Amino acid sequence: MEIVTVPCLRDNFAYLIICPETRQAGVVDPSEADPVLAAVEKAGVTLTAILTTHHHWDHVGGNKKLVQTFPDLVVYGFGADRDRIPKQTVFLEEGDAVRIGNLVGSISHNPGHTTGAITYYFGDAAFTGDTLFAAGCGRLFEGDAADMKRSLNDVIGSRPATTRLFFGHEYTASNLAFALSVEPDNTAVQEKLAWARECGDKGVFTTPSTVADEWATNPFMRLDSPAIHATVKREEPDNDLSPVSVLRVLRAMKDNF
Repeated sequence: MEIVTVPCLRDNFAYLIICPETRQAGVVDPSEADPVLAAVEKAGVTLTAILTTHHHWDHVGGNKKLVQTFPDLVVYGFGADRDRIPKQTVFLEEGDAVRIGNLVGSISHNPGHTTGAITYYFGDAAFTGDTLFAAGCGRLFEGDAADMKRSLNDVIGSRPATTRLFFGHEYTASNLAFALSVEPDNTAVQEKLAWARECGDKGVFTTPSTVADEWATNPFMRLDSPAIHATVKREEPDNDLSPVSVLRVLRAMKDNF
């Protein structure tokens, strides 16, 4: 399997997933069509599928033009996103397979950012959209803290430690700055923040992360950290420090960071 990162808009990532045997490709979250078309031509592949993680415009904005260009495209999305994903043709449910050439992937339903958010898994790679970012998570637009806790900690976080996590936006440096503000003595966060800032200076992408890295640096997955508990108690003294309550306060803090 080959993966090509395709920068779109200001800070979005689309991804080409390429089957090396058939040279067929799927694209994850094409927010705009032209960068994807250029990447397809450069890679010398045939685009056969769009894999949508959720319905927001900055993840589906290129669907219509891509389908106009390649009328036989299969457009995957979650069943609950029916009528919200342009040109959707396949309405996935938990347990369904996703195919690109000879590659066969799977999905998990990850509500929190939206009710229909999903992650795609191919081998050791996971495409998380706006559910999980490096050291962060998406805003709770349609779900709640309980949804996001389960999606991050119990579903995505249960994958093998070496799983590569390809996320939807280049927010890594700002997310790590927030992580350091709530857990100042976390050396893993300190080191990764320095690395992310260096990447920014060089114009290098910070995607992908790994499950192991997220357990070490993502405050929304470090819900039992004593330092984070102390931060939450300062913010909300009567917080019961349950994982969902901690995540709820952290997300509100991050919204205003």
